[in-house]
Amino acid sequence: MSNTNNAAATEQISHNVYFEGRVQSLGLNTEKGKATVGVMRPGTYTFSASSPERMMVVSGILKVTQAEGSFISYKPGEEFNVPAGSSFEVTCDADAAYICYYG
Repeated sequence: MSNTNNAAATEQISHNVYFEGRVQSLGLNTEKGKATVGVMRPGTYTFSASSPERMMVVSGILKVTQAEGSFISYKPGEEFNVPAGSSFEVTCDADAAYICYYG
């Protein structure tokens, strides 16, 4: 299926690879703004947020520790916010998927 009349159809999809390929995401523009859809293999990962982020779990469970030290588990359909200029740690015991909205 091709749509050559749409400018977005000619844009490349960004592909981000982190932690030796154990976390990967694809960039897209949504009605809510810029976002990435990603997957994580089991492990613990520390991320930094340069802009505000809202992450929603799509599949699996993400155990998140933010700067204030609180630890919360998020299931599919649940989301959490990350302030700009902060970092957060994510642990997953099985493959997980997420969507992250920026700004």
